[in-house]
Amino acid sequence: MRAAIYNPYLDTLGGGERYTTAFARVLVENGYMVDLEWKDIGIKEILENRFGIDLSEINIVKDIKRGDGYDLCFWVSDGSIPTLRARKNILHFQVPFHNIGGKSLLNRMKLFRINKIVCNSNFTKSFIDREYGVNGLVIYPPIDVENIKPKRKENVILFVGRFSHILQNKGQEILIRTFKKLFNEGLKDWKLILAGGAEIGAGDYLKELKDESEGYPIEFVESPDFKTLKDLYGKAKVFWSASGFGVNEDKNPEKVEHFGITVVEALAAGAVPIIFDAGGHEEIVQNGVNGFLWKNEGDLRKITMSIIEGKVSLTGLRIKAQESSKKFGYKVFGESVLRIL
Repeated sequence: MRAAIYNPYLDTLGGGERYTTAFARVLVENGYMVDLEWKDIGIKEILENRFGIDLSEINIVKDIKRGDGYDLCFWVSDGSIPTLRARKNILHFQVPFHNIGGKSLLNRMKLFRINKIVCNSNFTKSFIDREYGVNGLVIYPPIDVENIKPKRKENVILFVGRFSHILQNKGQEILIRTFKKLFNEGLKDWKLILAGGAEIGAGDYLKELKDESEGYPIEFVESPDFKTLKDLYGKAKVFWSASGFGVNEDKNPEKVEHFGITVVEALAAGAVPIIFDAGGHEEIVQNGVNGFLWKNEGDLRKITMSIIEGKVSLTGLRIKAQESSKKFGYKVFGESVLRIL
């Protein structure tokens, strides 16, 4: 059996790219010969290093011809509906596209060739279903929760997310501002670590963040490999996220977190998440059970200090966090993929 995979954003190395490579891996493990379309064969090593997924049996080809001649085609949409020609076609949406004329006659005709529409979260699905008049299936992103484990915890607050304004602002400037305020109010012996991809779109934004952090215990880890990320998660006590802060998610759903892979990774490592209450985050964190959701910067400071000052028992939270992360593991993802095949 032959499968073709297309993702126009592979070099951004984000959550959608992890999803794509994991999907490819599941296919290989189940007897498919897999071709992944990209212009440069070097992308395979880059993807392997970033996500820790073995892609040795996957071929990089310059054109999958929209699935023509393949048994299966998995296509990541950029908002458009492609004309796919494989025997079975799966269209994947990572982004909650809206107000783009999704129900046009041409799109409805193209959708006849699509066997399954798959979304990365219920948040994304709610917009995709409404925009295109479809009934998508949710398969949550795969996270390597089995290999992300707690280590000896340090006084570290961690955030992991791209240093860029591509589609979303991950909100690192909010986290820096909040940490500086806590530090100025007397928080000592703690540090904030910001890690994330800097390959695409970082530029002046990353420099501004570094300038803003000068003189404070704030560290930057640019484009970490998977081994480095596991170490960071393992030693962090707290995981912050401000992704989606200041955005009206009904009007601009694409600008909030569509799911939140790094939040699940933090759960697996026993780093208590304190994350902005928007988008797909609500599908991961139960407030006060396995982490916390915040709505304004005052909430973020207050919740963080309650943890640092020992007013919240971390033991129970960490146990619940690790337990809840398991439903997003590779095994669950693989089983879900096989069901739609």
